[in-house]
Amino acid sequence: MWKQLMSKERKKVLRKQERSAEEIIAGVKAGIRSDLAQAITLVESNAERHFQKSQTILQEIMNATGKSVRIGISGVPGAGKSTFIEAFGLYLCGIGKKVAVLAVDPSSSKTGGSILGDKTRMEQLARHPQAFIRPSPSSGTLGGVHRKTRESILLCEAAGYDVILVETVGVGQSEAIVRDMVDFFLLLVLTGAGDELQGMKKGIMELVDAVVVNKADGDNKAKAMKTAEEYKQILHFLQAATKGWETQAFTCSALHNVGIDKTWDVITDFLETTKASEEFYERRNEQKKTWLYTSLKHQLEMLFFHNSSIKKQLPEIEKQIKEDQVSVSIAVNQLMEMYKKEQ
Repeated sequence: MWKQLMSKERKKVLRKQERSAEEIIAGVKAGIRSDLAQAITLVESNAERHFQKSQTILQEIMNATGKSVRIGISGVPGAGKSTFIEAFGLYLCGIGKKVAVLAVDPSSSKTGGSILGDKTRMEQLARHPQAFIRPSPSSGTLGGVHRKTRESILLCEAAGYDVILVETVGVGQSEAIVRDMVDFFLLLVLTGAGDELQGMKKGIMELVDAVVVNKADGDNKAKAMKTAEEYKQILHFLQAATKGWETQAFTCSALHNVGIDKTWDVITDFLETTKASEEFYERRNEQKKTWLYTSLKHQLEMLFFHNSSIKKQLPEIEKQIKEDQVSVSIAVNQLMEMYKKEQ
């Protein structure tokens, strides 16, 4: 009983501490990191009151969005992704950019993700006044990840961040999600392209705009350069991810800050090329359309499964299917008819 009372009191205190939508909007536009963090927390929340408040904030900051460079970063296990992101982020801050690091992990509700560990490893970048690092939103559905990360990108843009780095924590499905919300997609790999590609899906290779072979230092430098050449040959036979752009492959050493500037040079070249051909703007418009339909599907799914009659009937339908009393198609039709009658 005492614990329940304490919990209620704590909730009251937390609610009192919550800033109004107007205060958060003003803070985000002023680049105040605590207000940006609170706005993203509202976006990530599944509470109805938080959803409505976050949408109010988003509507008011829309005219301050869209001016950043959105970069997706993925990497094979052991490729030194955290070291690379920190080195790249610090380089960008050093040339006057404001950098935000977000993460996408569709499995985070099951695994907890790894971005929190990454944040502790990226200590220098996390402390930099021109950087902002945000842990991954926990969401068991792809639609939820899609919406929350996209809205977090918009909030970071409104807060004045020039470069948004979207890190994929999961593998496979998260790469496709990130490709749909960034301008440029980079894959970080290690030496030994031939062996690596045996376990790498061709589809992932066709999503990236650049392949960066990390750890090109010491005795490994020659191997890394050879690997980059192998990737160039492989990429030549694959369909490019972006029309009018030839996917690049090159080396770097994030640990020794070698080749980090090359990464930004390639991205700058990509932006100039795709903006000149209008491909950049076409992709952004297509991404908005994809976001619309993904969000619609997610919302319809939520409405369907939260329907009281559906929730009540589903266990019985599942039982009938297991016992081969009814086909899946007929069961689906029964559920849909039940749902439509209540609308």
